[in-house]
Amino acid sequence: MELDTLAPDHDYCITPTTAMVADQLAEENDTLRQKVKELELHIEALQLLSCFGLKRFAGSDEDIRFYTRFHSYDHLMAFWRLIEPATSRMIRVTSVAREASASVAEKTTANKSTKLLPIDDLCLFLNYLSTGCTQRELGHRFNIHRTTASRIITTWANFLYCVLGAICISMTPEAITANLPPEFKDYADTQVIVDCTELWCQTPSSLVLQSEVYSHYKSHCTFKAMIGMAPHGPLTFVSALYGGSISDCELFRLSGIIPLLSPDMAVMVDKGFRVENLMPGKLHRPAFHSNNNQMAAQDILETQSIARLRVHVERRIRRVKENKLFDTVIPLSISGSINQLFTVACILSNYQNGPLVKDWREH
Repeated sequence: MELDTLAPDHDYCITPTTAMVADQLAEENDTLRQKVKELELHIEALQLLSCFGLKRFAGSDEDIRFYTRFHSYDHLMAFWRLIEPATSRMIRVTSVAREASASVAEKTTANKSTKLLPIDDLCLFLNYLSTGCTQRELGHRFNIHRTTASRIITTWANFLYCVLGAICISMTPEAITANLPPEFKDYADTQVIVDCTELWCQTPSSLVLQSEVYSHYKSHCTFKAMIGMAPHGPLTFVSALYGGSISDCELFRLSGIIPLLSPDMAVMVDKGFRVENLMPGKLHRPAFHSNNNQMAAQDILETQSIARLRVHVERRIRRVKENKLFDTVIPLSISGSINQLFTVACILSNYQNGPLVKDWREH
């Protein structure tokens, strides 16, 4: 007798075909790859947030302005392209012990390599000027030791002081005349508008030093410098910093601006600059008001006219002092490099922004 064999509805002993397994594995692999991509992007975003450098702020001109004072990312990169070729010859500040023990080869390597990219070194330096934050804060932001941040600041202050200082910022009378704004038509021979500015500094313990830096005008210890700008806006002169006790006239004499002037060049100054005997050319200065005599109508009009024009050099100084480092009391710990820091900040203002007055944009 033959038995009929019935096929079961489900045969659990039969495994899926190889093709089905391959499809399933491929699908799982695609899912895992997508997950890996998402995790990589997430890690990259976290690294970008933890990294306080140019890459983090490249997409925000507002952040670029806040942390560097450059008007936009494009402005900053244009400046970087100008100075980048010289960075290979930069002499870096290192610790005394390391410098004494290092071989020539080690010193050469030290000059070329740091933990941060060179452009991020620059961003750290600009951040220091712009925000005025401490070196410890910069160390935390850029994930480096505070002494490393200090050396980067000193290195870049000296580097930019040399590089930018080698560029002649003074202008010829012909260039001044070609760009003269209409507002200066009555003072067309004006070559430069000068004014003094003071930076508050920490009070020294030495009474001798106190007497040198104490400013009676500010009733505080200060550093004092003289800044000059062309009538159409660009900064064309910056003096070294002196102790706050120096007078405007003495600062004008010592600043080094006099050899740059010729008899056909006029200088516009405030009434505190009594420097007629030092000038080879003409001086445009507001008239003095005597206690006994009333100013003539012509003198009043001229004083008002000069005051309206001199306000632009005050705007130029204000731009420099937008760097918070100079808007606070300067610690004596950076007095050795404050002259370089201030000079660099002044010259950088020529690269960071547009014209002082919108109407001058075409000049």
